Amino acid sequence: MDPQRLEHIYKDMFSSMSLARESFAPQLIPQETGRITSLSTGIARVSGLPGVGYEELVSFPGGMLGIALNLEAQEIGVVLLGDYRHLNVGDEAKRTGRVMDVPVSQGIIGRVIDPLGRPLDDLGPIQTDSRLPIERAAAPIMDRDPVTEPLQTGIKVIDALIPIGRGQRELILGDRKTGKSAMALNTIINQRENNVLCVYCVIGQRASSVQKAVATLREKGALEYTAIVVTEGNDPPGLLYIAPYAATSIAEHFMEAGRDVLIVYDDLTEHARAYRQISLLLRRPPGREAFPGDIFYIHSRLLERATHLRKQRGGGSLTALPIIETQAQDISSFIPTNLISITDGQIYLSPTLFELGTLPAVDVGKSVSRVGGQAQLPVFREVAEHMKLAYSQFEELENFARFGARMDEDSQKIIEHGRRIRACFIQPEFAPVSVPAQIMILLALSEGLLDVLPFEKVQDAEQALRRAALQIPLTIREGFASDDELSDEIRQTLLELARKALLPLGEEQPKTARDLRQQTLERDNT
Repeated sequence: MDPQRLEHIYKDMFSSMSLARESFAPQLIPQETGRITSLSTGIARVSGLPGVGYEELVSFPGGMLGIALNLEAQEIGVVLLGDYRHLNVGDEAKRTGRVMDVPVSQGIIGRVIDPLGRPLDDLGPIQTDSRLPIERAAAPIMDRDPVTEPLQTGIKVIDALIPIGRGQRELILGDRKTGKSAMALNTIINQRENNVLCVYCVIGQRASSVQKAVATLREKGALEYTAIVVTEGNDPPGLLYIAPYAATSIAEHFMEAGRDVLIVYDDLTEHARAYRQISLLLRRPPGREAFPGDIFYIHSRLLERATHLRKQRGGGSLTALPIIETQAQDISSFIPTNLISITDGQIYLSPTLFELGTLPAVDVGKSVSRVGGQAQLPVFREVAEHMKLAYSQFEELENFARFGARMDEDSQKIIEHGRRIRACFIQPEFAPVSVPAQIMILLALSEGLLDVLPFEKVQDAEQALRRAALQIPLTIREGFASDDELSDEIRQTLLELARKALLPLGEEQPKTARDLRQQTLERDNT
């Protein structure tokens, strides 16, 4: 190459480098770096981060994250979100500038994840393109609609006497091993035909219990519309603390898209204990039962996010079923009373009924739905209108009869009628009952069709009524979901189907309570 040409090339290159050097302006981004001063069970104290914000994520060596919960003058208290055994005093801690968030997308449905969004089911990474913070403000009051649409659980005693609406918060409480989780799983299984997505949040349960619940949902085909957020008992308390908030953000993503969502917290007792452990390690002042003063606030801000949005916001709903474990049937202890006052009703499971084999062991007297009939199908209200009163009268008379008191004829009829109601409310696990079958059973009970049958044939009668429900005309079955009450014509059609189904179980065709009263009057007159 020509030496002069090569000289010109070098001159141009050096001149362009000089211009680049002169125009370069370094951008220095300050980064706060602190040091771990002490470590305890799931808690790290860090100094050297004066600008950190409340609930900001702090990163540690090995990809470990923590949430800054205590902001003090000299140091901060950080709740660790994972296995912290590799951390040591003196390790670096850096600010991240963001709060804790969780991935949200359609790809989460059918998956089992932890509160950080990491998959636990060996099905590969979660495909997602968006994330939501786990702490979010609840929907404003002006963006909400009344709770008017029912959430069918498939459990007869609940759908008939303690109805739950879409957007409601209904507490499930009871002693250990009384069927609380089974009731929640039964409700999830029943949503297959109801177009309701489900989020099942497991907080601090044994690994065997988690695997059993996942296997049950998979076997019943419910995993296709359910996302499961899991923390086990041996996980750090920080993961147990953030689990329900992460699960709620996932549910809110679908609610804001216009879907109806059901979320189950199993259970908030473990969540409260994890937060108590965190607070005591952070040296916050303890209160009643050693819980911190803001224990009511952490649950109220969580459950307040369950609501029914108005149509302008998509019309979606989020129904919450928190579960609480009581000790020795004490529903007046601190955490149960807190949650009873927050929620819109409670379902109490009695260990006494459980031991007697009355499953589900729902204590109707201590259970209530504050939404009530507003969220119940009109056809349910009509056929079960006086059933709760009749059942309560039966329980009172039954307790009185145990003392050997002599009962008159009317009291005996109330007791026999109540025994049949209780027998029909008995239901096996994970076997939800359809709306038409429930209507047939409740109608037969309210009209006294089962009162004329021997008590030992009540279970056979229930099965016969469930089979008869399959013969209900399609137009009538579709009308059950409307706002119309039963017409006299439809009622007579259903009663004829019920009589025909029960005819083989009795010596003569069963009659309604009205027919029996007429027959008694005619006999007295003659």
